[in-house]
Amino acid sequence: MPVAVPGASEMDELITVTDRMRASIDRVVTGRPELVRTAVAVLLAEGHLLLEDVPGVGKTTLAKALARTIDCTVGRVQFTPDLLPSDLTGVTIYRAATQEFEFREGPVFSNIVIGDEINRASPKTQAALLESMQEAQVTVDGTSYPLPRPFLVVATQNPVEMEGTYPLPEAQRDRFMARLTVGYPSAEAELAMLDTQETSDPLAHVSAVTDAAQVSRLIETTRHLYASPAVKQYVVDLVAGTRDDAALRLGASPRAAIQLLRAAKGLAAVDGRDHVLPDDVQRLAEPVLAHRVILSAESRLSGRTGLDVIGDLVARVAVPAPARTAVRDRTAAG
Repeated sequence: MPVAVPGASEMDELITVTDRMRASIDRVVTGRPELVRTAVAVLLAEGHLLLEDVPGVGKTTLAKALARTIDCTVGRVQFTPDLLPSDLTGVTIYRAATQEFEFREGPVFSNIVIGDEINRASPKTQAALLESMQEAQVTVDGTSYPLPRPFLVVATQNPVEMEGTYPLPEAQRDRFMARLTVGYPSAEAELAMLDTQETSDPLAHVSAVTDAAQVSRLIETTRHLYASPAVKQYVVDLVAGTRDDAALRLGASPRAAIQLLRAAKGLAAVDGRDHVLPDDVQRLAEPVLAHRVILSAESRLSGRTGLDVIGDLVARVAVPAPARTAVRDRTAAG
């Protein structure tokens, strides 16, 4: 049956709101438009985002700026070694006055959850997010509670080599749609940052340009963007290639293929297109796949990283011909 693609009014709404969000965040995260572009794409794909880098480069600033562009509920969690799972999900308390148990929601019951330094919490506390990130619900004392939609976790972490960190377990990493490295700004951008932040906090001037209900519509619109059978096969070929690569001990899961396609649709939405290109998949292959794979012992000893291996894989896997991904073929897909 033909694929139902978004109409002109839906695309206009998507483009207008996305441009406003990027412009608002760009004023805070100076000189890194590609980082902002990818972060908004992950939001439109309703994926969870992991920001990794050394302290002080703006990971939390990006997370807060993204949250402030949306009029929605925001939960903030500072991950520490003594943080308990109930500090995230909530706890059931007994009310003596009514002689009844009452569930008190934790910060995870928010549209956007900002988690600072997630890899400083114990593995037990990290695991408390597994259910919520995959199923958009929390189970406490045998009762399941749905989370609000949209639901997005934006977590920051320091490199695992730094003191006081716990590596995220494989199951936790696999639930993040993308891992982004913030990086240092250019000299010009850093100089501009000194000028803008010398006397004021730029986050104080960030206001909401949309709300949770509209973001939910944009997410639904993004999911219906067209991806040709050839593009989908390209996604599968890339993910399958990680499972056969001798440089990796563990390849990417089927969940990775689903999230790579959704992220590619998010990037197409940010660029104002109603269809996915192989370029979208290539651009997001490293952020979506590199943190999910586990290197072989030989790769680690030789100093290679997951980004290196995925980059080589992208260069090796054949790209679909333009004729096979043309927009005019969209109605032929089943």
